Amino acid sequence: MNNTLVKGLRLLELMARSPAPLGITEVANRMRLGKGDVHRLMQSLVELGFARRVGTSGTYAASTKVWELGTAMLSSLDLRKIAGPRMERLAESVRETVHLSILDGSDVIYLHQIDSPEIIRTHVPVGSRVPAHTVATGKAILSTQDDEMLQSYAEMHLVQLTDRTITDPTRFLREMRRVREAGFAINRGEFSDSVFGVAAAIVDSSGAALAGLGVSGPADRLRPARFEALGELLREAADQISHELAGTRAAKRASRRTTGTVRKRGAAEEAA
Repeated sequence: MNNTLVKGLRLLELMARSPAPLGITEVANRMRLGKGDVHRLMQSLVELGFARRVGTSGTYAASTKVWELGTAMLSSLDLRKIAGPRMERLAESVRETVHLSILDGSDVIYLHQIDSPEIIRTHVPVGSRVPAHTVATGKAILSTQDDEMLQSYAEMHLVQLTDRTITDPTRFLREMRRVREAGFAINRGEFSDSVFGVAAAIVDSSGAALAGLGVSGPADRLRPARFEALGELLREAADQISHELAGTRAAKRASRRTTGTVRKRGAAEEAA
């Protein structure tokens, strides 16, 4: 086992659980390490964005990146659980492969997939990473971002994978406006010449995208004449998943509030 990794994770857990920022000396005493070792570990966590220095006090605290990772993991678990049954019904109905993907930087990562029942079908291994602007799920997610983020993406990330990949910033921004207006995105052989796709965004209560729900298939079967109908199906399914996710999270928040109230009441009764 890598000792440096173990020490770093122990340090991160110590800070994440601490109610107050910690100094190098205090951490060294708690972890029974030399102050030099702790300082090096802490600087690595700061550079990676997992820790932050608090003012000029010489103390450190875990950053919000730790919370973001935990939230992303829980979101992914909820997403797969809630989206799974609808993805299966979609795959059976349209007889094409159905994808669920999330945005990570300038790429999308495939989180879940239901394969088409057809012998000839598209398949992208779960966990695969592809440039967001080249696939329908990525376009659907990107279309929910603000104009400043889209402008930055257009200037930095429009890599070309096929002759049909959108690489011109003006055309990309125009495509994003079209996706917003239609409520669904289309991939016309922009990741692979022989694959077309349609997708819609799953969003939270503020309208921020959580994931992309998409259908892909061979270009000779998933023809443009099907795009509109598939777009409507995906938009409806994505909306249903969005509402169910919002309800699930609201129920969890209510449950936590109720549990906290019960605990406080129990403590008060014991004190009495």
